Amino acid sequence: CFNMKDNFSTHSDKYAQYRPTYPVELFEFIMTHVKHTKTAWDCGTGNGQVARQLANYFEQVYASDISAQQIEHAQKHHNIIYAVQPAEKTNYPDKTFDLIVVAQAIHWFDFGRFYSEVKRTLKGSGLFVVLGYGKAYISPEIDDVVEKLYNGIVGPYWDKERKYIEESYQTIPFPFQEVETPQFVNTFSWTFEHFVGYLKTWSAVKHFIKQRGYDPLDDIYEELSYSWGSVGTREVNYPLLLRVGTIT
Repeated sequence: CFNMKDNFSTHSDKYAQYRPTYPVELFEFIMTHVKHTKTAWDCGTGNGQVARQLANYFEQVYASDISAQQIEHAQKHHNIIYAVQPAEKTNYPDKTFDLIVVAQAIHWFDFGRFYSEVKRTLKGSGLFVVLGYGKAYISPEIDDVVEKLYNGIVGPYWDKERKYIEESYQTIPFPFQEVETPQFVNTFSWTFEHFVGYLKTWSAVKHFIKQRGYDPLDDIYEELSYSWGSVGTREVNYPLLLRVGTIT
């Protein structure tokens, strides 16, 4: 039995639709440190967006998640093999992977047990990568309204693990030989409706709805719409979180 949270099975199609993706430049940087391109593992794959990117570089990509619903909506490709299994205990053989990636998921894992699994399944020459993204910034006016939602309205409904993202994954245990990384920011051109759709995928918003019985976006919708203004699309910027390491 694993004490693992699955906050993303419900409305997993919306998660696939509205969550930000990662830029090609990020994968190109990662690949400069990858020695072999036979096999990669995308752990906590969610909608499969990272697995789909890795499929461009590796012969075979294995992608796992505890959510069968997420896997059901994941992006299919001829060299991706999806599996429903926990991060901390997989059926992958020892020394299988040239690269292991965890994107926006490691804060949910049991670090010790997961790292044991990483060290068991990663080849000696392999690379381990933790990815994520922080809070979006758009404009001071919009950011203030989003902050009201994030810290005020749904603040008490965030899982305690959220703090690791707020701390840019710098406070997670990282028992690897760390590789220096540049700072990446991912920028999207989104409509107001798309941004609201993204906010609705927050786990704290889902917890709020479940406990309070209404959508907290209703409380800020008019103010958010006003601050967005009449423009069709705006630049939405996500600072990316990145830790890269090798087995010591």
